[in-house]
Amino acid sequence: MKGHGFWGDVKKYKILLLMLVPAVLFFLLFAYIPMAGIVLAFKQYNYAGGIFGSPWNGLDNFRFFFDSGDAWRVTRNTALYNIAFIVVNNLLQIFAAILLFEVAGKWFRKITQTVMFLPYFISWVVVGAIAYNLFNFDVGTVNVLLNKLGMESVDIYNTAAYWPVILVLVSAWKTLGYGTIMYLAAITSIDTEMYEAAEIDGANIFQRIRKITIPNLMPTVIILVLLAIGNIFRGDFGMFYNMVGNNGLLFSSTDVIDTFVFRSLITSNEIGMSAAAGFYQSILGFATIMLANYAVRKYDRDHALF
Repeated sequence: MKGHGFWGDVKKYKILLLMLVPAVLFFLLFAYIPMAGIVLAFKQYNYAGGIFGSPWNGLDNFRFFFDSGDAWRVTRNTALYNIAFIVVNNLLQIFAAILLFEVAGKWFRKITQTVMFLPYFISWVVVGAIAYNLFNFDVGTVNVLLNKLGMESVDIYNTAAYWPVILVLVSAWKTLGYGTIMYLAAITSIDTEMYEAAEIDGANIFQRIRKITIPNLMPTVIILVLLAIGNIFRGDFGMFYNMVGNNGLLFSSTDVIDTFVFRSLITSNEIGMSAAAGFYQSILGFATIMLANYAVRKYDRDHALF
C-alpha cells in the first residue's frame, strides 16, 4: 500500500530524521571513520608510508606495550578510578536529588541546583589551577592554614598516596550538579499519587524514599551505570592531565591508559604502541559493557540496554 514500507516511514518521519542528522554526522566523523586507524596497532609506522603504506609487524606493538611494565599499572589505575567515580558520584547524586526533591522551598531548590551545576562548566584547566593554588607546598592555601595552626606542610605534589582521594573528591564535586539534575528529573516523573497514598497510610519521609523513590529510580540508575561501565577503561584525559601533568612521582597512582598513550606519542613518538594501547583499551571497554549488559539481562531483561 502506498505510504507504507521503508521510504514511506522516511517520508512520514522526515522531520525527526533530520533532527538526527547532526548526531549521525558527529559519530560518523569522530567515531566510525577514525576506526580505520586501528591498523596502526599492527604496523611499524613510518611517515613515508603513512597509515596504510607502513609495513605490518604483527603483534610486536602489543608485546612492546605489555613488556614495558606499564600495561598492568595503567589498566589497574583506569579501572579502579572509574569504579570509584561510578560508585561515589552516583551515590552522592542520588542523595542530592532526593534531598532537593524533599525540600519544600521552591526558590531554595532552584538556587541550590544552580550552585551545584556551576562546577560542571568549569574547564579542567581551571580546576587544575585551583588545585595547584590549594596544594602547592610553599604558598598553597592548605599548607598556609596548616602552618598557621602550627603544623608542618604536606608535600602533596610529591606524594602519590594523596591523589586517589583528591581525584575522587574533585570528580564528585565537578559532576554532582549534572548527575543530580538527571536523577531529579527521574524523581519528578514518579506518579505523585503514590506519595499521597503512602502519606495517607502513615508512611514517614524515610519510608516513602525507601519504598517509592529508590525503587522507581532503579531503571535510571541501571541505565546510567551501564553507560558508565562502558567507559570504565577510558580515563578522563582532561582531568588526569590537568590535575597531575607530567609529574613522574605521581604516575604510580595517577597514570591511566589515556595519559600513557598521550605521553608515549609526545615523548617517545611510539605511534604503533600508542595505537596498540588504544585498541587494547577499546577491546576492554567493549567486553566490559557486553558482560555488564548480559548480567543485567539475566537479572531483569527490561532494564538491559539491548
